[in-house]
Amino acid sequence: MDRSASQGILLAFLAFSAYAISDASVKLLGGALSAYEVVFFGALSGLLALPLLRRRGERLRDVVHANNRVMWFVRAGAAVSNSIGSVTAFTHLPMAEAFCLLFLMPTFVTILSVLFLRERVGWRRWLAVLMGFLGVLVVLRPGFRELNIGHLGALVAGLSGAVTVVAMRAFGHTEKRMSLYGAGLLGPILAGGLLMLPHFVWPTPMQWVWLLGYGLLAAAGNLLVMLASARIPASLVAPAQYSQMIWAIVLGYLVFGDRLDNMMALGVAIIILSGFFTFRRDRAGA
Repeated sequence: MDRSASQGILLAFLAFSAYAISDASVKLLGGALSAYEVVFFGALSGLLALPLLRRRGERLRDVVHANNRVMWFVRAGAAVSNSIGSVTAFTHLPMAEAFCLLFLMPTFVTILSVLFLRERVGWRRWLAVLMGFLGVLVVLRPGFRELNIGHLGALVAGLSGAVTVVAMRAFGHTEKRMSLYGAGLLGPILAGGLLMLPHFVWPTPMQWVWLLGYGLLAAAGNLLVMLASARIPASLVAPAQYSQMIWAIVLGYLVFGDRLDNMMALGVAIIILSGFFTFRRDRAGA
């Protein structure tokens, strides 16, 4: 493996570490601020990364310009529901449990790709989809444990992430990076800003630390993923995402005192395996 590839893999792992710590920052807020307020300030922090993400020939005003306006609004809307859903999930659930539901995104991508992109899916990928839902049932154990809004938030976030992936597969090659990234920021800024007004609370100094940690680390993760993708193919970047579960378990245990029971650990393992299996079949084109 050459030096550039090694650097790319390292950058990918650093990116998903940044994402995991960003999510931990949300949990450290402890629900003291509304999810809308957290989304607003997090997205606002992400604007600082715009100059670093701009490619040659792109302008800052491209954040509100798109060749396909429908694509831009789909991206913005998915970013809103993804942000609100994930903040809600990490506020109300243990980190590992939230992540295992968010990792259903590859399963949702498969289903949406069949419905909207008319992709052909082999039996192996459908088996991975069934494994993913089985893992969710093991984790949630409906009828045997109380579910809360955090579980719904995680599922909404996973589905929204899948909508973004499918939309980018369909139209992303015709859009500028600034446009795609800008839609993912402006949607949460506008929606979060409006929805937070009725219950706005000015953050305390410590809450500002966690808010900025959430927004800036998420922006850093985006930048690191793009830097990694410039050095290695996406097939090597994607597996690094599963390191987030390790971070979730470690941070959950050390910082929040979370414990995984045997059934939840089994469900987490099944979901991760189904997601990784889906990724491998996508890579192989089956």
